[in-house]
Amino acid sequence: MGGAGGKGFRPGRKESIESRESKVSLKDFASTPADFSWYACLKTMIPRILRGRDLEDLSERIATARREERPLIVMMGAHVVKCGLGGLLGTLLRRGIITRVAINGACAIHDVEIAMWGKTSEDVGEGLKSGLFGETEETARFFAAATRVAFTDKIGLGKSLGQALRERRAPNSGASILATAAETGVPVTVHVALGTDVVHQHSEADGAAIGYSTMEDFRDFASAIAGLRGGVVLNLGSAVILPEVFLKALAMACNAGADLGQFTTANFDMIPLYRPTMDVVERPRLVGATTYNFTGNHEILLPVFFASIMSRL
Repeated sequence: MGGAGGKGFRPGRKESIESRESKVSLKDFASTPADFSWYACLKTMIPRILRGRDLEDLSERIATARREERPLIVMMGAHVVKCGLGGLLGTLLRRGIITRVAINGACAIHDVEIAMWGKTSEDVGEGLKSGLFGETEETARFFAAATRVAFTDKIGLGKSLGQALRERRAPNSGASILATAAETGVPVTVHVALGTDVVHQHSEADGAAIGYSTMEDFRDFASAIAGLRGGVVLNLGSAVILPEVFLKALAMACNAGADLGQFTTANFDMIPLYRPTMDVVERPRLVGATTYNFTGNHEILLPVFFASIMSRL
């Protein structure tokens, strides 16, 4: 075995997700009410000033876009799943409101763990001290198998992960974005940076398969952005990967002469960050977008936002 920088370096010890301590459990996830007529009462309590006005305007833009069969593309970071919002997003998928989802590798990992085992988010500090951070055996094997299938079948990673969850009859599929998207036929793309995700620590990880499958997903996502005219793109909590992926896809659409027309973008995050602000809010204005920026805790702000959308549709 080589040193830490050598080709052959692979950690050897593993742990099972069944015995691993996890900070997020399915039992704490948000539930979906039967209807959203109650939002009319809440709406009267939100002033149409500053971000209150923006939230209502954005919700109406989304409602208009979907009535006109224009896309609603949701880009997501991992924290949205860790905040227990997978089921609410699944409702938007099942009702045909979200037309496409793009997630990063970490989001995919948390989503799969919730779908398969009902818990996710290990304690990083404790894991580092024990030497077992990121060494969850079942998660690594699941992702390695899905990336091999994607490479063999020449499909994207998002499609392969969704298929795998359906084939294994994931017990918590209703709370999973990947499983729900596979069930409803909504495309999901997974955008991976090699070396950023815990599954890359394992000997099963195949760089060629990961690279191929996530490149397929990027090209698919870029094609979707070229057809964005009149649609909406939301960035929910991705600090770097998805804003950058969106910027490059938008650049490709402009290069190809795509008629983007009037479209809308919005960024939701817990603190103001450079890349989402520039790539999702500021730069799209240069090519005709109306844009919004919201700051607040996902577990509070996003349920209100989702309810605002669903009350209209």
